[in-house]
Amino acid sequence: MSRKTNPAFVANASQRRGPVRVRTRRITANFSKLYPPDGEGKIWWGRLKKALGTGSSDFVNASLLQLQAAAQFPGSGISETGINAALALIEGFSPQNEVEAALAVQMACTHIATMSVLARLGPGSGTEDRFCRLGSAAARLMRAFTTQFEAYRRLRHGGDQYVRVEHVHINEGAQAVIGNVRPQESGRAQLRESQITRDDEDKGGAP
Repeated sequence: MSRKTNPAFVANASQRRGPVRVRTRRITANFSKLYPPDGEGKIWWGRLKKALGTGSSDFVNASLLQLQAAAQFPGSGISETGINAALALIEGFSPQNEVEAALAVQMACTHIATMSVLARLGPGSGTEDRFCRLGSAAARLMRAFTTQFEAYRRLRHGGDQYVRVEHVHINEGAQAVIGNVRPQESGRAQLRESQITRDDEDKGGAP
């Protein structure tokens, strides 16, 4: 018996509308004012709340500030593209509350940091020692992302494991095939695993 649970993320992007986006107006080198792309502020803010699984405007503001701090491409300051990409990733996880959203924001920031480190591993990355340190940092960040995702999955599903047991009944004189059956050109089935035959007819060996 299994319990219906929500998936850890929306696997098919076509099942949802385009992710919520922001426009940026630079105020300082480390801060930009965010505003709706289409001018519909109330609808835009509602979509941000829904994307973050919250009813709290303070939580939305805090999350956007955190994304601004993380979404900075090397040598370019705050990136509007980076923030929107992070929001799309977060919305893809479809968080249902602030705890799930916090993990989703962490994963988005970890992903940005990982890509930033990997970008420095290109040609001309410096000495061998620097190359090794960057590679080690990237590997740790990727492990952190995997750990965060697993924590999110357990949080969403409660850590429960389910085993589905199916019973196969073989009637008297019937045959059962266990394994994958692939039809050949001749129309006969090829038994890829093993075949179990149950024959209750008297063969002289049964009591």
